[in-house]
This record gives sequence, structure tokens and C-alpha cells, in this order.
Amino acid sequence: MTHELSNFCGVLLAGGQSRRMGGGDKCLRPLGGRPLLARIIERARPQVGPLVINANGDPTRFEAFELPVVPDSIGGFAGPLAGVLTGMEWAREHAPDCPWIVTFAGDAPFFPQDLVARLAQAREHEGADIVCAASGGRDHPVFALWPVALADSLRAAMEAGVRKVDVFTADHRFARVDWPVEPYDPFFNANRPDDWAEAERLFGSEAVEGAEPRAAQPGGKA
Repeated sequence: MTHELSNFCGVLLAGGQSRRMGGGDKCLRPLGGRPLLARIIERARPQVGPLVINANGDPTRFEAFELPVVPDSIGGFAGPLAGVLTGMEWAREHAPDCPWIVTFAGDAPFFPQDLVARLAQAREHEGADIVCAASGGRDHPVFALWPVALADSLRAAMEAGVRKVDVFTADHRFARVDWPVEPYDPFFNANRPDDWAEAERLFGSEAVEGAEPRAAQPGGKA
């Protein structure tokens, strides 16, 4: 089954405060000689149509990536749901031909190259509204497919105080797609300083789908 890339707007979630990494933009830290976000964009871009960065603060720090940068439309660093809502509302205004958004975490550079295809397939097969990735018995709602049609519902929920993803998804038809965690978890994220060494180890590993050999690492901007 094929899916039109133009139906899916990719939303790169980079709006967090990165407290466990000491603050700042961990997605701009280098991995294999290039910004982590550049690695993520390379994996996301072939899977979607429009692509947008959800990030708060000065947008000029993302200029090198040549993508739209949109801050949370709900204030107060309200978590991943704020990024989802922002992506939905941006797509509704700027990409009206995209009935769905797909969210990608800004700190997980090894996600599957068939992520969007498998999420979309599960949505069709199971008649779901929302489909998220899972691995190792854990859901990864930051890697999920969301219908833009739920934007008003999500805004109302967030304005009523909802912040937890599972509280919102409980009111909608929900499905998950599982990925194996061997030889590595494709949703591994560099969330703490100790994780960075593991990310560097995985980067360039022959086990990682689509990874570059270390000898071929490029430099420069995205």
C-alpha cells in the first residue's frame, strides 16, 4: 500500500527545555560531526511532505536548516501536546492539503526509515484516529500520526488543563505499531549526558538502519 507524502506534514518537536542536559538546545549538539537535528531531518524529510520545526525562543538559531520554525501556540512549556497542537494548527493554515501530521522527537536520531508508512498503514487497517510508535513495551507518543481535524479538540483539552498525552488519546481511537529493540531500540533518545556516548557509539554502527560509515561523516551545516 502506498501513501502520498504530501498528505503528511512532519513536525520536529524541539520545544522542550532540556533540563536533564543542562538546558539549551540539545538538538543542536553535534553527533558524528553534525548537529543532531540535521541527522533527524535527514531521516524525516523523505517520509513526509512539508516539514516544520516546533521550537520556542529565537528562531534564528535554526536558520541553517531552512525550515519554518513555529513556537508553541500554548504558553508555559506545556509539553509534547503543545507541539502536537502547534503542528496541527500550522498545517491547517499553511498546508491545507495535509490531513495528518507526524511528530518526530528532536533528540532521537535513529527512528525507522519506514516510520510514517507503517503508522499510516496501521491507521487504515485499524480505523484509528491516532497511531503511535512503540518498542520494548513502551509507547512513544512523540513519534505519532495525528489528524489535523483534532486541532480544535486538542486546543479545548489543553485550555482545560490537559497535559498528559494518554489523557487526550483515551478519548479517541488509538493504535500502536511495535518495533523490535534488537539489535538496538530505534527510538533511543539522547535525554541525559550519559546517553550522548551511547548515541555516538550507535552512530555509524552497521546495526543501525541507514547509518553512515564513520569514515564518510560529512561536516558543515544541514
